[in-house]
Amino acid sequence: MLFWLRRLVQWLGLATFQIFLHLLPLLVFPALLALRMDGLATGLSWWNVFVPFFNPAGFSTCFITILSLRLFQDWEEHLAVLCLFWVLMVLSLKCVFEMLLCQKLVEQTRELWFVLTASLVFILLDCDK
Repeated sequence: MLFWLRRLVQWLGLATFQIFLHLLPLLVFPALLALRMDGLATGLSWWNVFVPFFNPAGFSTCFITILSLRLFQDWEEHLAVLCLFWVLMVLSLKCVFEMLLCQKLVEQTRELWFVLTASLVFILLDCDK
C-alpha cells in the first residue's frame, strides 16, 4: 500500500494530502448522482452533481502556487517551474475532462463525442515523469 502511494505521488506530482482531497469527492458524488438519476432532487443539474470534483482542483492550485513561491524563495527556480507546470497540466486535463463530461450530459448533443471527452484521460494516463 505504501509503495503504491509513493508511486501515485511520483506520477501525479501531488502531495498525499492533495490526493486525499481529490478522493474525498468520491464519497459525496455517488449520493448526488443517485439523487439526480432517481429524480428525487428535481433542481439538481449535472453541474451541481459534479461540483465536488471541481473544488479540490481549486485547492490544489492554491497549494501548488504557495509551494512554488516557497521554492522560488529558496532559489530553486528550475524545480519550482517544473513542479508548477506538471501539476497545473494534470489539474487542467482533469478539469477539462470533467467540464466536457458535464457539457455532454447536459446538452445530449451529437457534436461532442465521448471519444473526445475520454481522450483527455488517455493523455493523462500516458504522461509519466
